[in-house]
Amino acid sequence: MLNWLNQAKARAYVFFRRCTLPSGPVLELLEAGRHEIGLHLENSRSFDTFREEMRIIEDHCGKKVLAVSKHGSGGLKFGFHHYAPYEPEKYVEWARRSSMRLFLGNLQDPTVEPTQSDNALLVFPSAFWLEPHWRDTRTFTVSWLLETARYRDTVLLVHPENVLADGGLVDDFKRLICTLESRIV
Repeated sequence: MLNWLNQAKARAYVFFRRCTLPSGPVLELLEAGRHEIGLHLENSRSFDTFREEMRIIEDHCGKKVLAVSKHGSGGLKFGFHHYAPYEPEKYVEWARRSSMRLFLGNLQDPTVEPTQSDNALLVFPSAFWLEPHWRDTRTFTVSWLLETARYRDTVLLVHPENVLADGGLVDDFKRLICTLESRIV
């Protein structure tokens, strides 16, 4: 997927968990495409655990983490270090304290408008989830995203493993990255 992004000259925030650190070749693709690194937070018990996960990603990637998202949307535990509750207000505050640029939330209504704080942290509470399992596919179609993105920034959220397993989603992804303007904030 990074190759496709790079070919389309579409920059992205790419998020990693402490258990999904990128390999050397992936780091090279990230650098070649001038993509930004994000923390996909698992252990959200405290600011200290947040900082520790951020440090792990930064040390491995050799660059500052500028964005954060939360692994899971509450309820179920998805991994050894995962803390399931979804508490976005905490993550926004931690992102501010860490001088990050961006928080991407897990809500599934892409009509929710982003907000920007006085210290320039941009908060997108919701996203357009490419995978249909997490999206109202009757209302939020790929055509809807193409039209909406003409006049407003909208986050396209993908889980590579899920997209790559579905040829239709691969086609949608390629169409979107070749059609839409990508923007790094």
